[in-house]
Amino acid sequence: MKYLIFFCCLFNVLLSQRAFGYDFVVAQDGSGQFRTVQAAIDAVPDFRKKVTTIFIKKGIYKEKLVLAGTKNLVHFIGEEARTTILTYDDYNQKKNRFGEDKGTSGSASIYIFGTDFSAENLTFQNSSGPVGQAVAVWVAGDKARFKNCRFLGFQDTLYTYGYGSRQYYQDCYIEGTTDFIFGSSTAWFERCEIFCKKGGSFVTAASTPDTTRYGYVLNHCRLTGNAPANSYALGRPWRSYAKTVYLHCELGNFIRPEGWDPWDKEENKRTAYYAEYNSTGPGAAPKQRVPWAHLLTPQEAQQYTLTTVLRGWDPTKE
Repeated sequence: MKYLIFFCCLFNVLLSQRAFGYDFVVAQDGSGQFRTVQAAIDAVPDFRKKVTTIFIKKGIYKEKLVLAGTKNLVHFIGEEARTTILTYDDYNQKKNRFGEDKGTSGSASIYIFGTDFSAENLTFQNSSGPVGQAVAVWVAGDKARFKNCRFLGFQDTLYTYGYGSRQYYQDCYIEGTTDFIFGSSTAWFERCEIFCKKGGSFVTAASTPDTTRYGYVLNHCRLTGNAPANSYALGRPWRSYAKTVYLHCELGNFIRPEGWDPWDKEENKRTAYYAEYNSTGPGAAPKQRVPWAHLLTPQEAQQYTLTTVLRGWDPTKE
């Protein structure tokens, strides 16, 4: 009898996976093929040329995850964004086994090296708290897509690490304190909520290479938060040629009237490219912005299209 029950349960699991088109199911209660997300990642065949879908059931998965560069076309689907949580608690000054600081890059809860990665309905979190740099998501792979995902942390929450990487964030929630969206990738943020927490100072810290035309574009995003008035800048240049543009964004009153910060380097005012178009809300103060930033004309703003910024890639058609 116990064998019959086992095979019936196994049949139901396989049937449900086929019905919804998932390749793998992760569930902490054992109702899927894997109990951990990393085990499902490891099961993806290297250099597979088809999409591998991994459905992750509700739960808090405390794992330090690595999606290797050989794992391409992997698609994470969470059961529900707020209750399907991938988390870890490393941070910059936490010691490794040799007594050395892990560093900012070493603090990430998940590393995404594979190309064509996508995720939806998930929470990515660094749960270490306000202890300095502590990355929730570190993305190096090209053509990474996130839809209806939440990124939780404090300083350095989302690291768009990849040089030359193109990334797309749609209807996402991203929170943090200082430089909580940072890195060298080209990234488009569509209808995202950017939540500025108390104790912070800068929303973005792009390090766009001088050879790359576009850095960050935030389109129709809302900057919300519980930070005091006039406490945040829209961005500061981690590297000299940082590029960040806000289009049609609603800005809370915590955005400082000057808008941007040169990170204590006079030369950054000549090399960084910071711009806005049609900002609204109490944080929109076009006449008070720093003189070295740009207020785009309608014609200039029209040049910022999704496929132009992402160099021919349209993530909405995949």
